[in-house]
Amino acid sequence: MWEQRYEILQPKRTDTNIRYYGEDDLRLLLSISMLNGNGYKISQIAKMSHLDIHKSCQSLHEVNDEYCLHVNALILAMIELDEQRFERTIANCALKFGFEDMMTRIVHPFFERVGVLWQTGTVRPAQEHFISNLVRQKIIVAIDGLEHVVGENIPKYMLFLPENEMHEISLLFAVYILRSRKNTVIYLGQNVPDEDLPSLYESYRPDYFLTMLTIAPQKESSEGYLSRLGRQFPKSKVLVSGLATQGIKTTLDNVIMLSSISELLRYADRG
Repeated sequence: MWEQRYEILQPKRTDTNIRYYGEDDLRLLLSISMLNGNGYKISQIAKMSHLDIHKSCQSLHEVNDEYCLHVNALILAMIELDEQRFERTIANCALKFGFEDMMTRIVHPFFERVGVLWQTGTVRPAQEHFISNLVRQKIIVAIDGLEHVVGENIPKYMLFLPENEMHEISLLFAVYILRSRKNTVIYLGQNVPDEDLPSLYESYRPDYFLTMLTIAPQKESSEGYLSRLGRQFPKSKVLVSGLATQGIKTTLDNVIMLSSISELLRYADRG
């Protein structure tokens, strides 16, 4: 409708007359969506130049604190490889909402949107890596600012990603959540070999394991992997989340599925 009625878009077409959209089209659509969602009529936007649309969108972002505006700003920063836009958006959000709310209300929805853009072929691997590394740096800096606590009566968590799992942003944020609530955290990182876990368990005796599965393990199903972890470490609780765990049900009492950050908070908050 925007294309036909207002000529606001001019998508390219294949030899068989199928529309397709490039990065410039996506930038324009995001800016139009931002303006339209904040009171601008499409008929009004259609009279604006593309430069004016983007400028108005930037001005709107500077004075409006709606979460969706910041999510869209991060998407534009990713597409354009614009580190300054990223830094400005993150700094404003952290100041306005605090680090934890920024992560749950803006950064997490942003990565959900990235997943959709990835599936539609809009986002390139380099663009995702660019923004993921910037977010990763911010989380690590936030973690470094927290006190590392130990003690006999303090719950001890061991966090890791299984073999071939490399997406650690959610797990790093879990480190922040747990440490900010005065839990002891041992972070093993990405791609941890299965055979290393027993000896590490014997050394540290964690009360909880926390891991995330975005893809099914190569050697077995996600359900089989989690059942094996639960049987291998019966005295610890195994907390797990991720796309590859959806729909899984386990009969083991010590294997617990987490569907949201609020469920992790129930364990992290120690009273």
